[in-house]
Amino acid sequence: MNLSKILSYVVLAIAAVLAYFLVDGIKFKIDETERIAQIEERVIEKLKMIRDAQKAYQSSNGQYTDNWDSLLNFIETGKIWIIERKETTTLLDYGQEEITVTYDTLGSVPVMDSLFSADKVPNFRLETLPIIPGSNGKRFELFADKIEKSGVMVSVFEVRDVAPVNPARRKNNNEKALRVGSRTDVSTAGNWE
Repeated sequence: MNLSKILSYVVLAIAAVLAYFLVDGIKFKIDETERIAQIEERVIEKLKMIRDAQKAYQSSNGQYTDNWDSLLNFIETGKIWIIERKETTTLLDYGQEEITVTYDTLGSVPVMDSLFSADKVPNFRLETLPIIPGSNGKRFELFADKIEKSGVMVSVFEVRDVAPVNPARRKNNNEKALRVGSRTDVSTAGNWE
């Protein structure tokens, strides 16, 4: 064998090794992006479930809760009341209308059956609701308080992912972490919406 054939084989081997590392690096990036997207999708689903539970809690108790035990106990044992609202309009003698509103409580349904039934959320496990997917057991941060808006005290809540898997969401002390609700505004929207 002459020197040019040996160099050709060496260059070919080096090119094959470099091609392998290039493809492997690109595949790793694609797989990591896919993994992060799947975990964030699961986090968003949990945040939606927690938002629904907080809304039900607030409608039953007049305020949101910042305690996981209270919220989980409400989901397990609480009831959502079914209320019928009727409006009756009566025409008065002088052309004005009088509207009478009546409310009737028809009954109640358990929170668990209403919000987390097997049809809506298959394989739902109450004890894992506060756990952030992909975080090795860390819990969502749960905040609730009353704030003043236009001279009126209103209830607010915020549920935040304290352990984002996406490096872009971890910047500036998890400033862009997935969350639902707001500490300073009357909102139940998520920051992904």
